[in-house]
Amino acid sequence: MSSRTPRIPALKDLMFIVAVAFGAVGLSHAIADPLSAWFGESFAWAQRLSFDSSFFWLVLIATVVGVALSFTGARKLQGPGAAKVGSVFVYVLVATVGLNMNIAAVLDSPVYFVIGGVWMLVHVALMFGMAFLIRSPSFFLGVGSMANIGGAASAPVAAAAFHPSLAPVGVLLAVVGYIVGTAAAWFTGLVMMQIAAGAG
Repeated sequence: MSSRTPRIPALKDLMFIVAVAFGAVGLSHAIADPLSAWFGESFAWAQRLSFDSSFFWLVLIATVVGVALSFTGARKLQGPGAAKVGSVFVYVLVATVGLNMNIAAVLDSPVYFVIGGVWMLVHVALMFGMAFLIRSPSFFLGVGSMANIGGAASAPVAAAAFHPSLAPVGVLLAVVGYIVGTAAAWFTGLVMMQIAAGAG
């Protein structure tokens, strides 16, 4: 039986999955802090590109490590349910973000609701526009949208709604979305910084 075939995880499987996850995060933290400090001290232009930000390097290194691990034997952890354990971590992250949110503060800046609405309208327009141009099936339209918005937490669920065997496709689209999104978010942040600087 293939090592990537779904199976009931044993304790050692879960411990190994968690060890790989925390090991990758720990490695990212260990490299990100000194690397960002070095860029900040060595290059005057580093701040403009966020190269002096430890969070920038943390996300970038974690993404690279995750992609690199997918080409090693670590990909076999998908069999005992690495993706499901990863989803648990995603839910914990979302809950942590939510616990730090002050809902009453939204009333002080309702314009952010408008920005969010425009953001979603642009997303919908782009998704339907591309689906029309490439004659994409509704499956890729729906799952691609969920991969952009909810990532690995929701894309497999949307894919499984079409057919249970398509859940891995949702995971793949979500992972690609994470990889592209890391670079795209950084570029978008730079554009927004330039716009804010020009407006100021």
